[in-house]
Amino acid sequence: MSPAHYAQFYQEALLENVIPFWVNHSPDPEYGGFFTCLDHKGAVYDTDKFIWLQCREVWTFSMLCDELGVNETWLDLARPGGDFLRKHGRDEQGNWYFSLTREGKPLVQPYNIFSDCFAAMAFSRLYRLTGDEQHRELATDTFKNIIARQDHPKGKYEKSVPGTRPMQGLALPMILSNLVLEVEHLIDPDLVKRTIDRSMQLVMQVLYRPDQKVILEHVGEDGEFLDTFEGRMVNPGHGLESMWFMMDLAERSGDRQMIENATRISLELMDFGWDTLYGGLFYFLDVKGHPPDKLEWDQKLWWVHQEAMIAMLKAFLHTGNSDCWRWFEKLHNYSWNRFADPEYGEWYGYLNRRGEILLPAKGGKWKGCFHTPRFLLKCWQTMVKIEEKLPG
Repeated sequence: MSPAHYAQFYQEALLENVIPFWVNHSPDPEYGGFFTCLDHKGAVYDTDKFIWLQCREVWTFSMLCDELGVNETWLDLARPGGDFLRKHGRDEQGNWYFSLTREGKPLVQPYNIFSDCFAAMAFSRLYRLTGDEQHRELATDTFKNIIARQDHPKGKYEKSVPGTRPMQGLALPMILSNLVLEVEHLIDPDLVKRTIDRSMQLVMQVLYRPDQKVILEHVGEDGEFLDTFEGRMVNPGHGLESMWFMMDLAERSGDRQMIENATRISLELMDFGWDTLYGGLFYFLDVKGHPPDKLEWDQKLWWVHQEAMIAMLKAFLHTGNSDCWRWFEKLHNYSWNRFADPEYGEWYGYLNRRGEILLPAKGGKWKGCFHTPRFLLKCWQTMVKIEEKLPG
């Protein structure tokens, strides 16, 4: 298909298939917030509410209003979703819980800083729509708390013994490299710059290993390679997602070399992560080829393929590298034939290595209204830009 046809395809998938699934099945009309544990038809099979997924859904509907124009249906989901989070989401110290009961009672302690990251994203976008000072304060206070905790994100919930094997990880600098652009309009420009510089340095110079042509999930405190389960771990999806974040930062600053580097690394990760036997990208791999400690290592996950497609399209837009376009089409054909559900809407999240549906659900504890809508919008918008750059 041409970029114009792909743009139309992704637009229709977003607006006619995926978003209606969440609008019709996710809102909790009795207690507020959203159900995310939805089976293949959208029926609710568990009512616990996971803060990071609640925040992601508020962000998604706020973002759609911001990007595509205010839609009252979307706004009427985002605003009450924010109200539910504001009332129930935090402990007395301002840290965001991991999960709540349906009614909003705290269920799991705030051990995971990613609840905070997505809360900052949600309320930042919501503030752009509402102008509500409570939304602004929640976004800025939460972001400052994340920055204060970034060297010890788990705090008292850290399981490892301090000092024995201190590590740096990919997850937080990756998230911050995207989150900082979401809150840029609310925070001090110096803090924006410091956050960007630190995130880019960690991702591109510390966690990326040019000798191994991968981005590691963990390195030692001083950036050294750790020959352990954690130190050998590669998550191709995380690496590819971080690369399109790097491209966005490089585009913002006009750093052409960074775009070229991110494109090269993205292609290296595709080569490393692709399953040459059954197709698709592995979830986890060991950089030395040893058995990973993650028992789900060979599953094929929806978000991994979606983030890979965004990375390939953005790289092609910026560089014109035909390898990126070929990988995009290979990913597109693999993914739409296996994850997508044209009958009931949305995507299945988990396939086995052979590409067969592993869990017949559209949402759960880890999958909600976030990756698929963002992916569809990003691909639609990027295809439009690619079409505009074509000669004639």
